[in-house]
Amino acid sequence: MVFNDNSIYYKECGNGEPLLLIAGLASDSQSWLPVVDSLSKHFRVIIFDNWGVGRSPEDNLGISIQKMTDDTVDLIRFLKLKNANILGHSMGGMIAMDLAIRYPELVNKLLLEATSPKLIERNLYMFNDWVSYLKLGMDKELWFRNLFYWIFSPEFFNNSDVLNQAIEMSINYPYPQSDASFENQIKAISSFDCLDSLSKVRVNTLVMYGELDLLFPFSENSELFSGISKLQIVVVPKAAHSIHIDNPNYFTETVISFFIGND
Repeated sequence: MVFNDNSIYYKECGNGEPLLLIAGLASDSQSWLPVVDSLSKHFRVIIFDNWGVGRSPEDNLGISIQKMTDDTVDLIRFLKLKNANILGHSMGGMIAMDLAIRYPELVNKLLLEATSPKLIERNLYMFNDWVSYLKLGMDKELWFRNLFYWIFSPEFFNNSDVLNQAIEMSINYPYPQSDASFENQIKAISSFDCLDSLSKVRVNTLVMYGELDLLFPFSENSELFSGISKLQIVVVPKAAHSIHIDNPNYFTETVISFFIGND
């Protein structure tokens, strides 16, 4: 389904309190498939494709975290929701933070998965290197394999069939992100910095880290969230950056407990 003149793609499933899932860099609504069925037994789950990925419009020149936040707000209002539980992964976590800062009335509770309010210098260099590899014509199989090293746990690589299937699916995905759109998303996250505004996040917030996350390791990022007053932090075992893929059962149990549990 699509909404408004922008034709942003979204999908709903389940009943209960609304739970809006915001995907990360180079990902779309399909990235939530490992956990949607479980979560939809407890929530009205809403997934969507950010501008420039999946089945939403491809041209995202000049995109920013703030613009993607505004698109998210448009969807919440289109669905006539008073507010929603918000869960954002990686870049989606940045959008979720910006949403809680600028539109606090729309956020019931906030869960931030494997994200940061500001990129460290290492990640700035690395993300821009990923763009350079695409511009230099790097073989897509090698490009995705390199990406997977950073987002999946070591256990993911123990099964070569699973690894090869994941690479093949990524290469042949029917709604691929263009190289230009990926670069624009990199520019958006590189310029994002909400560190000094986190005190404006007043809702109950859970920050979820993967024990094995190389992109946003707990040791380097956990203290950055100290400005949030109602803060909980959980470290998920046997998970890297893509927690909901590496350890979906632990992930869903934690999500359900946080959003349904008492304040």
